[in-house]
Amino acid sequence: MNAPIVHRSSAGPGRRAMYPPARLVLRPPTFPQGPVCGAWWPRTDDLAAELAALTDVFDASHGLVTRIASHRGSWPHEPRTLPVTGHTVTASWYTSGLDPHTIRLFSCGARRWDLFVVPPRSGADAAARLMTAAADPASHLTGTALMATEVPPG
Repeated sequence: MNAPIVHRSSAGPGRRAMYPPARLVLRPPTFPQGPVCGAWWPRTDDLAAELAALTDVFDASHGLVTRIASHRGSWPHEPRTLPVTGHTVTASWYTSGLDPHTIRLFSCGARRWDLFVVPPRSGADAAARLMTAAADPASHLTGTALMATEVPPG
């Protein structure tokens, strides 16, 4: 069975993280990427405060995250650079071309990951459903389509 891979951040040997671990799930690496390759559930809408935990996971397992891209207006503050553990990440903000419910990470190894961003204020049950759906290899839903699955009818 190819279950989604749940990641927790680690500050690494001899380093202690000053923030809670990232709530992150990725599609199994043996499956092709869909519109999103997993989900991230930040605790707040402060990207500067949340990004270090997320990059810790990727830096350790997928290569140093050097850039991010997101839809303009998805985060209340849109800094051009964000300090994270051991380096700085450059941010780009777009008005089109990126789903407003995703964040794109780029590593120095020329890889990219489009992660569905679960709204920070989501309840645990809704977040679990959304994260599971985003990491499902059979799913081909965009971030916006995933969000629409949680909107009550009417």
